[in-house]
Amino acid sequence: MKPSKFLFPFALAILCAVSVGAATLVPVVMGGRWGYADKSGKLVVNPQFDRAEPFSGNLAAVKLGKWGFADDTGHFLINPQFDEAGAFTEGLAAVSVGGKSGYVDTSGKYVVNPQFDDAAPFAEGLAAVKMDHHWGYIDKSGKIVINPQFDDATGFSGRLAAVKLGKLWGYIDGSGKFVINPQFDHGSPFSEGLAAVSLGGRWGFIDKTGKIVINPQFDEAGIFVKGLAPAKLGKVWGYVDTQGKFAINPQFDDAGPFVEGLARVKSGGHWGYVDAQGKYVINPQFDEAADFNDGLARVGLGGGFTSNFTGRKVGYVDTGGHYVWNPNK
Repeated sequence: MKPSKFLFPFALAILCAVSVGAATLVPVVMGGRWGYADKSGKLVVNPQFDRAEPFSGNLAAVKLGKWGFADDTGHFLINPQFDEAGAFTEGLAAVSVGGKSGYVDTSGKYVVNPQFDDAAPFAEGLAAVKMDHHWGYIDKSGKIVINPQFDDATGFSGRLAAVKLGKLWGYIDGSGKFVINPQFDHGSPFSEGLAAVSLGGRWGFIDKTGKIVINPQFDEAGIFVKGLAPAKLGKVWGYVDTQGKFAINPQFDDAGPFVEGLARVKSGGHWGYVDAQGKYVINPQFDEAADFNDGLARVGLGGGFTSNFTGRKVGYVDTGGHYVWNPNK
């Protein structure tokens, strides 16, 4: 089954969608229970939840039987009642009850009643929702502004959204009009004016007019952040500049975007972090690693493969690679 688009935000969430609270807390796990620690590693909210997600604004999605939202003291401001819950973006969070998705505000009031088969975070005032096997877009009042007609859809970024019609991807504006006609095997969100697209099994980049500015030549490609994007050539990843030239030569087994000056990369089965010159700042040593957020990165040790740290020992490192929260606690 295809995972829900709101269970954790799009790739571009690292750039803008999820904001941290005024007093940054990070989710930690002890003895199989989740709580929160501050940036110094001091436990602030005792481990008591089945699951805890990062804060978005002043609320965090936490699970205690059902999902609800807690404040930075660990008290529920929105009682556990949802089967699934996403992060708050633009003041609203996607939630699911009984197989239907809607949106609540920070008081827990339904702004958009559960009625969709799936729902994505709001971005640029619109959110992608799924009805009867097709995707469309709603505004914050829940009004359908772009009728469900697409086979897949991403969030808006740079006032354009990648959508799939039949087997091909193109880009629409906020009115639902195609600005770039469906022609790609796959399309990714725009970042820094460029979007990764695939043609004939190869990836390149286009600008907002649909013009190919970096010819399809890569086996995979990610988003640009401060002029660098991860790109795969053969079996290894490196980083290209906006001209399509490798600024960091392909050498990694996997690679993420640059966030706060560092990018997570995988080598020899373990994750570490490199700077914009490709130099290791934190040597590969983790079984799993997330992007940096407000000076800290979540890292995992142990457990099988997972995309959300389930079953792993969870820790946090600062930009110098020092443990703020040791995963062996």
